[in-house]
Amino acid sequence: MNDMKEIRIEKITLNIGTGKPGPELDKGKLLLEKISGSKPVETLTTKRIPGWKIRPGLPIGTKVTLRGKKAIEVLKRLLAANDNLLSIRSFDKKGNFSFGIPEYLEIPDMEYIPEVGIIGLEVAVTLERPGFRVKKRKYMKRTIAKKHDITKQEGIDFAKKVYSIKLKEEEEEE
Repeated sequence: MNDMKEIRIEKITLNIGTGKPGPELDKGKLLLEKISGSKPVETLTTKRIPGWKIRPGLPIGTKVTLRGKKAIEVLKRLLAANDNLLSIRSFDKKGNFSFGIPEYLEIPDMEYIPEVGIIGLEVAVTLERPGFRVKKRKYMKRTIAKKHDITKQEGIDFAKKVYSIKLKEEEEEE
């Protein structure tokens, strides 16, 4: 196989949306720090929604982005919390996938944290191939050729091969 066609994980993003600032946001930050070992950042609103008492610049969530070996280790634990089971709808047309974990207690090696209580989180996994830097670099940006893009099926095949993921739709058929 061509080395430039090899798929790898660019990053994983762990996200907790609280909808408002306050103690829930602090609990989310503490939880993400315990799971990832990295310092989370706040996500801020950009729009005004008076009915929800939201204005621009208000922190309503927290997230942490992991790359490299740390991302791979954390992803294995998070997939184990989901029994390595994903839906086909979890994959987008670029091969990336995301899933939610309803309670952090399902993650292996996680103890109950009394200050946090019970909350869930969302996990987004972004895939890439060698050469994708071309579309992000500062100088001489270029688009990626269609034949070099990752398709939904290639993302599913990568997840099945590397992380032994099973699809819910295939489980129901058996």
